[in-house]
Amino acid sequence: MANIGFVGLGVMGSRMVQRLMDAGHTVTGYNRTKAKAQALMDGGMLWGDTPRAVAEASEYTLSMVSNTEALYAITGGPDGILAGLKPGKFYVDISTVSPAASRDIAKQVSALGAQMLDAPVSGSVITLEQGTLSLMVGGDPDAFESVKPILEAIGPTVNYVGVNGLAVTMKVATNLSLVVQMLAFSEGVLLAEKSGIKRETAVEVLLNSVIASPMVKYRGPFVLGMPDEAWFDVNMMQKDLSLALELGKQMEVPLPTTSVTNEFLTAARGMGLENYDFAVIFEVLATMSGVNKS
Repeated sequence: MANIGFVGLGVMGSRMVQRLMDAGHTVTGYNRTKAKAQALMDGGMLWGDTPRAVAEASEYTLSMVSNTEALYAITGGPDGILAGLKPGKFYVDISTVSPAASRDIAKQVSALGAQMLDAPVSGSVITLEQGTLSLMVGGDPDAFESVKPILEAIGPTVNYVGVNGLAVTMKVATNLSLVVQMLAFSEGVLLAEKSGIKRETAVEVLLNSVIASPMVKYRGPFVLGMPDEAWFDVNMMQKDLSLALELGKQMEVPLPTTSVTNEFLTAARGMGLENYDFAVIFEVLATMSGVNKS
């Protein structure tokens, strides 16, 4: 069992910490809002007053934050994770951020004698809770082997994809498909509904058809009723699409469906829906179609 640090206890991070503790690991956590970590502390998680304190107390420090800016905020400065690292320690960032930024921080970690891996996940709250989450990992292969058993406590499928920055690149390439699929699913539901088929029936048929990917199966029902807590809100998804579009320009890969879908997320924000799960693009398309959202 290992001493693990975890910075960023949001919707996904908090559940990852719980899985790590359930596996028998000792976890020291930090979150910008301490009150949100109370349930975990009640369950045995230790508290670090700063990201640096978390890294100092841990052999393996993990983080999951919202964007590139937040990653630099928790890693840099006198209270940042880097200040708490020393030779032989490992830092694993699970966030979806700019690949260039991830590589930059990895170089800073290496200069300290520690090792960094980028290890974003594929899945959602439900797959994490079910224990079916998958992770992709970039960095030194020997460091990967050292950290792999810890990551397997979070999700059973852990794939090494290459050097630093390639895992987060793979995650960006993966995430663009999620919302593109959701938009296509919404189109199908609304086409059926306006033709006279009940929405519930259309959803059931599509969820049992050849188009029912794992993402469609767990997010498709959201067109019948949004969850109280967003699994992945509009702002977060648009951040990922922005990363994808930026990478597409750099790699000279056209991303036509990503570009169009991104405009629907912009429309969702314009309609005041940015705090809802990104599946709310169904409501955007429904409004454009003249269909009541419920």
